[in-house]
Order: sequence, then structure tokens, then C-alpha cells
Amino acid sequence: MKAAENHQDFEQFRADLEAVERKIAGEIDPGVRAMVVAGSVFVLLASLVLPHAGKTRGFDVLLYDTVAQGDHIGLPSRIFVWFVVVFGIAFSMLALITRRWLLAWIAVAGSAIGSVFGVLSIWHRQTPGLGNYHGAGPGVGLIVATVAIMVLTFHWVRVVWARTNVHLAAEEQRRRAEAQAEEQQRRRLFGED
Repeated sequence: MKAAENHQDFEQFRADLEAVERKIAGEIDPGVRAMVVAGSVFVLLASLVLPHAGKTRGFDVLLYDTVAQGDHIGLPSRIFVWFVVVFGIAFSMLALITRRWLLAWIAVAGSAIGSVFGVLSIWHRQTPGLGNYHGAGPGVGLIVATVAIMVLTFHWVRVVWARTNVHLAAEEQRRRAEAQAEEQQRRRLFGED
């Protein structure tokens, strides 16, 4: 009789335990890496005011204004700057503020793709264009932004793959409770209790 009561007690709290575990699993704890991520976001913001090529600053590339058109800023650079703004800055800040795992994953995925476009943008600035046009090479802003988004990607990957002690404890508690309920069920079925 006591085993049946214990099983009912466990079933009563099973949904609560699963809800708490899901909530904990949906959160991140960047710890000390939060400072590195925040610093990288700040560097990305600063890179938008630095020259990316010739007289073209990051904001000019973002808006693709006449200055960017005059320096023949190509599509890889424009895509890169948009990835920096959307994923490197916006989603990273949202993930740091809300501590949501999904937002951190979106930030890491976008930052990883942005890293590729950053390297491609540097390469593109060093390659002659149509009609052997030789424009300004990569500027300090483009190089700084590329390095910063690579650092950001590395640290976001480490944050989202890390399992905190709270995650591990919640999983272990759930496993123990399920094992105990299963053992009680087995004993009840075989009449050992």
C-alpha cells in the first residue's frame, strides 16, 4: 500500500519536476564569459564607426550610402555588416539580458556565418574588381569586426554547450526519481513489496 502511495506522490510532482527541468534547460549561465561576450559586442559596435575600406565606415556599409558606393563596397561586406548588427550585436545582447538558451544559439549560429563573411569581405577587398579596379584595401574597422565576431562565436559556442551544475543536478534528480518510481512499480508487480 505504501508503494502505491509513493508512486502517486511521485506522479503528482512529476509534471512540476519536468516543468522546472525544462525551464532550467532553457537558460544559460555564461559566468565569466559574459564579460568577454559583452566586450566583443562593444568592439563590434565600435567597429561600425571605424573605416571598413577607404573612407567608408561600418555605418556607411550598413546603409550602403554614396560613400560606400564610391568605394565599391561589395555584397560580402554588406552581408557581413548586417550579420554583425543582427546576430553579433542584437541577438548577443538579447541573449545576455534574458539568459535564454535559444537566443544564445541564434547568436552563435549567426556569428559563425558572420565570421565566414568577415573573412570573405577581407579577401574581397584585396581582390581586383571588374575592369581590374583596385580600390582601398580592408580597413581597420573590417579587420577588428572580423576578429571580434570570431571571438564572439568561440565564446558563445562555449556558453551554449556548457552544462551548468544546476542543469546536471536537475537531470540527476529526475533520473533518480524515475528510477525509484520504476523500482517501486517493479516490486509492486512482482509482489516483492
